[in-house]
Amino acid sequence: MKPRVTPPVFKGGLHDARTATVIGRWLGPAFAVCFLTGLVSHFMQHPPGWLADGIPSRPIWGYRVTQGLHVASGIAAIPLLLAKLWTVYPRLFAWPALRSVRHALERLSVAVLVAGAVFELATGLLNTAQWYPWPFSFVPVHYAVAWLVVGALLLHIAVKSPEIRAHWSRRSPGTLALPASEGPDRRSLLAALTTAVGAVTLTTVGQSFTPLKGFLLFAPRHPDKGPQSLPVNRTAAAAGVGRIADEEYLLRVSGPRPYTLTLDELRALPQHEVELSIACVEGWSKSARWTGVRVADLLDCAGAPAQARVRVVSLQLRGGYRVSEMGHRHARDPLTLLALRLNGEELDPDHGYPARLIAPDRPGVLQTKWVGRLEVVA
Repeated sequence: MKPRVTPPVFKGGLHDARTATVIGRWLGPAFAVCFLTGLVSHFMQHPPGWLADGIPSRPIWGYRVTQGLHVASGIAAIPLLLAKLWTVYPRLFAWPALRSVRHALERLSVAVLVAGAVFELATGLLNTAQWYPWPFSFVPVHYAVAWLVVGALLLHIAVKSPEIRAHWSRRSPGTLALPASEGPDRRSLLAALTTAVGAVTLTTVGQSFTPLKGFLLFAPRHPDKGPQSLPVNRTAAAAGVGRIADEEYLLRVSGPRPYTLTLDELRALPQHEVELSIACVEGWSKSARWTGVRVADLLDCAGAPAQARVRVVSLQLRGGYRVSEMGHRHARDPLTLLALRLNGEELDPDHGYPARLIAPDRPGVLQTKWVGRLEVVA
């Protein structure tokens, strides 16, 4: 006779639907904010053709806020997800493992949800530190799995909606059926979880919300650390640029009336100063004062049409985002500069010397450094 399979017995409390529902009420909005702000970031970095000219340049702080929320909500979701998994993990040992076709599909959807959620939060966290110990490209895979997680989450909520309704509040029928003695322990668990979420948020969010930068402990970037007190993702050495000699630099501007400018000629043009932030996908951001020539003025000299897009080409030899495109809203915005100075000083080579792009409400990876060409795209 085959031995009977006996599932393990879990004697601890709080592995119940009420605890799972309360944590899920927090985890769901965290995932929703992370997903929606991630869509904003993705479409701003990789706009489809129909959206290329529709991305606005205002408010100037838009991307800084949405990307800061993206990273902050993702980090806050980590302790929430761990607590949720702890609450429900005894169900992994339920027997029989598959009771029906419906049960099999439910468990499959949960497996996809858990695997996808863990993948998204783990890879997203490593991306903030710019550590990529995997063979695939982070951006497209992270984006694709995000849709998979959202689909699995919506399916899970639909399947579990009766149980969620039964345990939604303290006075719900399912909650009232649970042992009253577990109430204080549940409240203690939720208080500890709230403290953990607050702690990881407080010690990381200062990289984008600079009034809290004094509390930074775990964030990989400090907004004040870097050349000219501004962080750098890709150095001039990493980009294969090095120090560009003044006499060797030429800016080439294409269009109906193409022309070139030396660095001295670029410096002789009317200069404008703006205060704009660099906001990067890794979650850090900081405002700075930039001085340079308006891109709109350079385009006017080339006879560019008002609705033309602009391709910005870097002199860098290595790394991604060597070329970026701007729709006409950004290109013609008076705050968009080909910057030559940062906080009153000549640009450091790591910040794009001799000239870099700075535009409002634009991802940091598209604020092209070491600009060598501006190409008018009809």
